[in-house]
Amino acid sequence: MNLFSKDGKVFTRKDVMNLSPLIMAFIGDSVYDLFIRTNISAKGNRPINKIHRECVKYVKASSQSEILKNLYDMFDEEEKDIIRRGRNVKSATIPKHAGIEEYRLATAFEALLGYLYLLGRYDRLDEILNYALNYNINEG
Repeated sequence: MNLFSKDGKVFTRKDVMNLSPLIMAFIGDSVYDLFIRTNISAKGNRPINKIHRECVKYVKASSQSEILKNLYDMFDEEEKDIIRRGRNVKSATIPKHAGIEEYRLATAFEALLGYLYLLGRYDRLDEILNYALNYNINEG
């Protein structure tokens, strides 16, 4: 069951494939952000600015891009197709803190997360999210 859908609907593949990759990325961004915030916050009470800084390490475009590149070989052809669509979509947004290639790869990563979420593929989504959480983020 889709946790946040009013009617508990899990979308069909056809429904999701008819969505713009930007909509998938829009959903995926929220899924990823909530997952990271929840898991970082679960480490215990700390000043909120420290929690925020730790979360930003994971959700910034350069980190998402790095994670996607490192995971790429574990994706099946269907997932790679979503990644390709997310990477190639034209966005009106101009990245402020990332290069265009990093931004496109981050959008692709978010599109994949949104795709998996909307289809109700929570086990696969959880596998990818936990890899991201446990990935040693390059802070340089």
